[in-house]
Amino acid sequence: MAGAAGPEMVAAVCDAGGYGVLPLWHKPIEAFEADLARTQSLSDRNFAVNINVANPYKDQLQICIDHKVHAVSLFWGIEREAIDMAKSAGLNVLYSVGNAAEAQAAEQAGADVIVAQGWEAGGHVWGQVSTMALIPAVVDTVNIPVIAAGGIADGRAMAAALMLGASGVWVGTRFLASYEATIHDTYRQRILDAPEDQTEWYYELYDVSWPDAPHRALKNATSQGWHRTGAPKPGQRPNEGQIIGHRPNGDPVERYQSYTPITGTTGDVDAMSLWSGQGVAQVRQVMSAAEIVDEIYRDAETALNNGRSIL
Repeated sequence: MAGAAGPEMVAAVCDAGGYGVLPLWHKPIEAFEADLARTQSLSDRNFAVNINVANPYKDQLQICIDHKVHAVSLFWGIEREAIDMAKSAGLNVLYSVGNAAEAQAAEQAGADVIVAQGWEAGGHVWGQVSTMALIPAVVDTVNIPVIAAGGIADGRAMAAALMLGASGVWVGTRFLASYEATIHDTYRQRILDAPEDQTEWYYELYDVSWPDAPHRALKNATSQGWHRTGAPKPGQRPNEGQIIGHRPNGDPVERYQSYTPITGTTGDVDAMSLWSGQGVAQVRQVMSAAEIVDEIYRDAETALNNGRSIL
């Protein structure tokens, strides 16, 4: 949730009994360290820092080591050297995968926890297997805890994931409707209004600044215009290079750019990359991050208890 989740959200999730994950890999090294230090100042609970190992990561990982974070959450390819560096310094390693073979490779490389991300997930999606099929396949393959991710937005989905063998769940889209989320109001309202069929998976639609990275986002004017012209490849898409808005610091945002519209973004926000998972239909109310954690837990507990009488 790079751009959408900052220190305040992560600290709130941790203090409510969840395990926050702080996405910092996209930030300059000074901002990376500042946000990490701020999160540690806001909560004394454990959390993980999210790092993209497809990018230069060693300086970021060293800062995590220097600050003695509890864990790092690694994603976008199996990188044994990153695991070794983190483990040798005493950090726990969560590793995101898209299939059982990758889960096995991550376990063999030393990962402590597998995050199995189903195709339903919002944002950048590594695999193409649905959560329902992926979780039991991964659980049956590895001997370490598995966290279910993708399309999980309420307690019922959490209960289902636990019944499939997961040890916990990774929730993203639901927290876009938290008070702590740093996204633009237009983006948040689109999340609140979206039915379950309003997301699409794209191989390379929002590829400006992050090519070759499949992703899931809400349908909008950009995707509709692209479909109307036959879904052409990059270089042939309508209005390529068009500036559709600006970041809070004034930097331009292009059509087809991989960019989370945050507070202070100006321009045609609705035409930007509005990341969302398929569980979006369960997101209908803005709440605090702590209230979301509590609601998901309580509803999962209720679903599991009631499930005993179904058979």
